[in-house]
Amino acid sequence: MAKDKSDKKEEPEKAKGGMMKIIIIAVAMLGVGAGGAYGAFAAGLLGGEVEAGPDLPQMVRKGESDPYALPDSDKDGGEIVYGDGGSEYRTVYYGFEDSFTSNLSDSPGLIQVELAVSTRRDGRVLQWVKNHELAIRSAILAQLAATPEADVYSVDGKQSLSDRLTKAINEVLEENEGFGGIEAVHFKGFLVQ
Repeated sequence: MAKDKSDKKEEPEKAKGGMMKIIIIAVAMLGVGAGGAYGAFAAGLLGGEVEAGPDLPQMVRKGESDPYALPDSDKDGGEIVYGDGGSEYRTVYYGFEDSFTSNLSDSPGLIQVELAVSTRRDGRVLQWVKNHELAIRSAILAQLAATPEADVYSVDGKQSLSDRLTKAINEVLEENEGFGGIEAVHFKGFLVQ
């Protein structure tokens, strides 16, 4: 009879332990489900509108208005007339006000350049250039300082420098805004001493 009493005591304890495991598993599953639902909601997969993609600067066709144009982009006040040939997209320019002066790599020579950048994208790109001009100036000066003197005397060397400057500016914009958009760097002035 002693056996029967002990069996009866163990049975409710086993049932309690099994029930406790089921409750813990159910709570854990609810937590995982709630976390997954929250993650999906935060990622925009549930509820609200789902965007088609990031809002990146778009190419602007000739004659179309640019809602993001810089206020100073139309200085003359007249309507811009585009030719029939060439690209279907318009090109806009931004000229840096101050020139850039740097030593050349492994040389006592100096280079001084006046620069402008161009894009066919909407005005946000030029707004970003203007907003991040200090960081862009620093990147440009680093590229000028890394330029060998022999490169600044040839057309190919100047084109290579222009390409490196374009890449450096786009890297600054991508780091700060997530998108570059500068297509070319243009020399307004170029002096080597």
